[in-house]
Amino acid sequence: MRYTLENGKIVNISDKDIEKKMKLYNLTKEGAIQLWLEDNDYLVNEELEALDAKSKKVKINHGARADKPRKKSDKPRTVKVSDAKKELFSKLSYYLNEFCEENDANCTILKENKLIELQFGGETFKIDLIQVRKKK
Repeated sequence: MRYTLENGKIVNISDKDIEKKMKLYNLTKEGAIQLWLEDNDYLVNEELEALDAKSKKVKINHGARADKPRKKSDKPRTVKVSDAKKELFSKLSYYLNEFCEENDANCTILKENKLIELQFGGETFKIDLIQVRKKK
């Protein structure tokens, strides 16, 4: 079915849609056409606009995660450092300190058994010692 709007625009409406709305909502043919035009944003229904404006003002909390307390406790993480890593780190830091004294460089331990920073020749280098775990 072709329907002409007030502004002269022609809209094609499926006859099945009109019949379905007539049966489902107990409407006349004109009422079903009116409902279809409002549903497809060709016409504006003032009642629906007022209800939409009213509903947009209402804020509903749908159980946002930020409001819930954390289930996991915040206990400090224990870092296990093997004896081999400690020995290797101490030998590396000893060698780097000797290198820095001979070459006018600066060596700083940022994290014990983990990170060393070396300033040499106007450049900065970081050495990160990581031990790879055995696969299970």
